[in-house]
Amino acid sequence: MELFPGIYEQVISEYLASKLSGPEREGRVLKDPLSRFDPQNVLARHIAKILRNALMSADEQHIPLAEQVRICNRLIGHLAAELRDETLEQCAITPDAEVLLALAERNPSALKFVAPTRPETSIAQSSLFTGSPKEPGLVNELRKEIQSADRIDLLVSFIKWSGIRLILDDLKEFVRHGSRLRVITTSYTGATDIKAVEALAALPNTTVRISYDTERTRLHAKTYTFHRNSRFSTSYIGSSNLSNPAITSGLEWNIKITEQDSYDIIRKIEETFETYWNDPEFVAYTPENRERLRRALSKEKRGEFDLRPIFDIQPYYYQKEILERLKIEREVHNNYRNLIVAATGTGKTVVSAFDYKSLIKKPGEYPRLLFVAHREEILKQSLQVFRGVLKDQNFGDLLVGGSEPAQFDHLFTSIQSFNSRNLPEITSPDYYDMIVVDEFHHAAAPSYQSLLTHYTPKVLLGLTATPERMDNLDILGHFNGRVSAEIRLPEAINRKLLAPFHYFGVTDVVDLDGVPWRRGAYDPAELSRLYTGNRKRADLISRAVRDYTTDLDEVIGLGFCASVEHAEYMAASFREAGIPAACLHAGSPRELRSSIQKDLVARKIHFIFVVDLYNEGVDIPEVNTILFLRPTESLTVFIQQLGRGLRLSDGKECLTALDFVGNHNKNFRFGERIAALLSPGEGTLAEQVSQDSYSLPRGCYIHLEKVAREKVLANIKANRTDKTTLIRKIQSFEVDTGEPISFRKFLHYHSLQPLDVYRKGTFCLLAAEAGVYPAVYADERLFSKTAAIRLRTLNSPEAIRFIRAVLSRPSHGSPAALSDREKSVLALFYYSLNDQSLCDESADVRDILPEIFTHDEIRHEICDLMEYNEAHLGLLPEPVDLGFESALELHATYTRAQAFAALGHYTLTRRPAGGSREGVVYLEDKKADVLLITLNKTEEHYSPTTMYKDYAVNEELFHWQSQSTTSASSPTGQRYIEHERRGNKILLFVREYNKVDGVAQPYLFLGTARYLSHEGSRPMSITWKLDRPMPPGFFLKANKMVVG
Repeated sequence: MELFPGIYEQVISEYLASKLSGPEREGRVLKDPLSRFDPQNVLARHIAKILRNALMSADEQHIPLAEQVRICNRLIGHLAAELRDETLEQCAITPDAEVLLALAERNPSALKFVAPTRPETSIAQSSLFTGSPKEPGLVNELRKEIQSADRIDLLVSFIKWSGIRLILDDLKEFVRHGSRLRVITTSYTGATDIKAVEALAALPNTTVRISYDTERTRLHAKTYTFHRNSRFSTSYIGSSNLSNPAITSGLEWNIKITEQDSYDIIRKIEETFETYWNDPEFVAYTPENRERLRRALSKEKRGEFDLRPIFDIQPYYYQKEILERLKIEREVHNNYRNLIVAATGTGKTVVSAFDYKSLIKKPGEYPRLLFVAHREEILKQSLQVFRGVLKDQNFGDLLVGGSEPAQFDHLFTSIQSFNSRNLPEITSPDYYDMIVVDEFHHAAAPSYQSLLTHYTPKVLLGLTATPERMDNLDILGHFNGRVSAEIRLPEAINRKLLAPFHYFGVTDVVDLDGVPWRRGAYDPAELSRLYTGNRKRADLISRAVRDYTTDLDEVIGLGFCASVEHAEYMAASFREAGIPAACLHAGSPRELRSSIQKDLVARKIHFIFVVDLYNEGVDIPEVNTILFLRPTESLTVFIQQLGRGLRLSDGKECLTALDFVGNHNKNFRFGERIAALLSPGEGTLAEQVSQDSYSLPRGCYIHLEKVAREKVLANIKANRTDKTTLIRKIQSFEVDTGEPISFRKFLHYHSLQPLDVYRKGTFCLLAAEAGVYPAVYADERLFSKTAAIRLRTLNSPEAIRFIRAVLSRPSHGSPAALSDREKSVLALFYYSLNDQSLCDESADVRDILPEIFTHDEIRHEICDLMEYNEAHLGLLPEPVDLGFESALELHATYTRAQAFAALGHYTLTRRPAGGSREGVVYLEDKKADVLLITLNKTEEHYSPTTMYKDYAVNEELFHWQSQSTTSASSPTGQRYIEHERRGNKILLFVREYNKVDGVAQPYLFLGTARYLSHEGSRPMSITWKLDRPMPPGFFLKANKMVVG
């Protein structure tokens, strides 16, 4: 076997090892441990390949088939003996060497056995259909698949009558016997025929679900899945919709995969379908929905916009996350002045309506509401949204233009009408319970001051896409200096709320490492001097625009410059290069702004060069190209500038962003802007940049030119939070700030997270090595880095409060004075710090935790950490009743030891060995099965063979696969199935990964669950129904099929 340079994923055999040895291979071989690559499946593939090759060789040697069967049986027997598994012996092939083709239904009245219809292509081996005349026709194969299936799931973009009528008789016969047919389709492009939908929906045992949200869904998938109880399911995936040309004569490619040779893909298809089926976006079709479907199809064909009220508005997952954040702000931090930052089109008004709904104590008793916006169109749409969410078409009144309200209790008004009617004169400061201000970045203007200074509502909610203003007027001051919730850029793109970006880092000809750096920024005058008049750089930029854009005639672009002079120079340079361009800045007259904007949209010019943020008064959704022509020190400003091109617009495929990269001052953090564009995923930022391979939102792309990549990588490495840098910052802290050092102040001043420090050591240890704390704190045994990392993820409010109380008042933690629940919390704290149990349960907490109470700085560090954890809660844990005393809180995170301590399974003096590694632990004394689930089983972040064993179906249903030896009839299987009748509890603890960047991850406690159904045996695939829905943000991690 000749080895060629390239990539491999092959188990290293003795033969392969010999080929890889020798001086000519030295330094050229990259290997990884087998354990990182789903080892059971990798080994099985390796053996299967060897066995297949060996049997083909045996056939070539004319070894009889009977002997080949005996060889296979001897291998099976050897496996059974080695694994001490007698059931494997039953897998031996019978001497007759036959293949089972069918098992007919029991039918005593039948005169003779009739073989069931079967497709021409194998149901055990995958195959490809290309429309070739020499292969079976797709429509004929589909008909035979229908006739032999037990359940059918169809997922298609659109359904045509011309396609349905070809298989309708077969579907009628299929459902006549009680079999179930499910169909998912959309109104996208208006291509679906109502007649086809009605014909399917009229069939018994049939449900058709339709997505009407074509702005974001745009379902293109085509999948025909035929489920068989015999475990010989098949699925057709490809380009064919349900139309006559697509399934008969079109040049369509479709692959047929089988459960037998593509089990994991079949599972992914099944579970993705279930996810869509349980998504409220797909609505079951009934005859009453005919008019809605007709309107949707008609609207798609004509491109209309429908403003009719929708009664069944449901929040998306990302909107539920925002509502959760608002709840935390109010209930944990007592902050009722809340600012939501989210891009235009993300449904901020829907969030505000559901937030208002949560304030309603009794049905029909609405709190007083004032909703303020600056345009009549926005007010009318907002009123319809509130009416839809509240399911009350009489809610609210408009005060705008010519509209006169019948009352002021639930008022939607423009700021102009608010001021002209002088509402503060007729309403008291506490008149409104909730005030919502849309586009709050306008609220720093004088016209809003009467509104914001007169009223003292219980809740002030601000909505904006742009928290920073060009005029530097403060808006965060109205919200206690903080943003309560925001939709992160990757989430918004994945949800198709923003356009995807293609970001290119172009090597600059100007280096900035010599430019003075003052007060966290480059000297603006020096930047302007370097850039203005630089012909070489201007030529580079115009060439890059031609190289990286698809068609210059289609470009609608913005260029962000360092100064007015720079912007004017760039516009002139582009015009000289044959690219029509103009310049705008704060001093440009309003009429000029308007005419230049119209010219850009009409493509009479292709670029407007501006200074800093493109003023919100000149917003152009059609922008499809952005040029970053100066370094933007503020990450917020960078994201906002990028956001100017991320607005959705008809015909916009993506935003092209060109960033010009030179050498930078070491204080300029280029890595931050790259990191802000990434989705959570595998690999550090430096690794992703060095490999030029990034974890990105769907449809996005990043590429850095070779030299640009080297410069960015050097900048990232220069800004790494390494141990030496941390020690240097600790040493200079008091000089830099004029304040005494503490962990809390250090994190805040340097904008660090605890893990940034704990990767290198505890704060006490680093401060000791810096000479700031006494040398005794350099002893890691006092408070280890491992213990600090365990405490870092603790987010149980009860546990945090208890730990802070114990550390500030040790007498509060004496075991003799504690309840059983408090003892469990103390054990949780103890096992966060220690791995071994105590010999005796001391009467004093100072004796239980001597290192902490004899070293004040450790105690202060842990207190600061608990304060940080409470201030950064991402979820709001709640008490949960398990039927026995427990310190667990619903939706809190725990390490394994913390969870068992909170359950009372671990006590200060007892730490049973059982449960230290297992994924399932049965606590007999509590009659509870504890399921500890890691969603991604391998260190590789994508493993198609393991990622569909455990996952969320929706926010209430969780699919879990038991241990491989558990059968439905076994005592353990029966305990799962009958847990409610027996009075047992099922407790689910779930985490996404075992480790991230080498750091062990905690489990999220999803609470109690109930058995719903199961499939299979050894292992069992069980669907649990959670008693409380999982958090929407975690659902997006636990469900591996949903996008965004």
